[in-house]
Amino acid sequence: MAPEKFEEFVDPVDGTHWTVDMGFLGSRWRCVWGAGCQGILDDPAEELQQGCCSVGVELFDDDEAMLISALAPTIDPERWQFWSVAAESGIFRDEKRNHTALVEGACIFLNRVGFAGGAGCALHLQAEADGERPMDWKPAVCWQLPLRAEGADGEAATLRRWSRADWGSDATMAWCCTEESAAFVGDQPTAETLAGELEALVGPEVAVLITERARQRFPADSE
Repeated sequence: MAPEKFEEFVDPVDGTHWTVDMGFLGSRWRCVWGAGCQGILDDPAEELQQGCCSVGVELFDDDEAMLISALAPTIDPERWQFWSVAAESGIFRDEKRNHTALVEGACIFLNRVGFAGGAGCALHLQAEADGERPMDWKPAVCWQLPLRAEGADGEAATLRRWSRADWGSDATMAWCCTEESAAFVGDQPTAETLAGELEALVGPEVAVLITERARQRFPADSE
């Protein structure tokens, strides 16, 4: 994995002081879902292709729950393996509406390997079919991973990779992709492959600064 290398950036618009892990954003990391991802279960389970979806999604707030509730009925049933389950039982784990339901050991929105409509997140697939950005359809934690922004509403903020510790002190998952060399196989800086996510988290001005610096460091600092 790429070692941490924190560098400083100042947003020219609002003055936010960002501390950014350029070791990660200038690295070769890319999502390897379906191409070597071992998942987050206790044991390696590449064949399941569940990625980060085994535990479902913890939703950020009521607004996010309302958004997903509104989008779910618009998914083409042929593009969502568990459409009928959702129609009968709903998409949430319980009445708190703060966590997606689990079906057969993973998120209700996750189409399994072999499903005719395509494996992967049904929200993601429908967004692509509609010509829209998947990050505008998916819960925040789903599109933000592997990036983690902290303190973004204040004067000082940090942008770093998710780590095993972020999954909780009791996490026993077989691997964490941001800490495994098998995921550092991209041919562009991570700042470029996650351009949309980066801009959404830090704003366009800081995203440009980060991406320019990442290009300067790639590939020498990421091998």
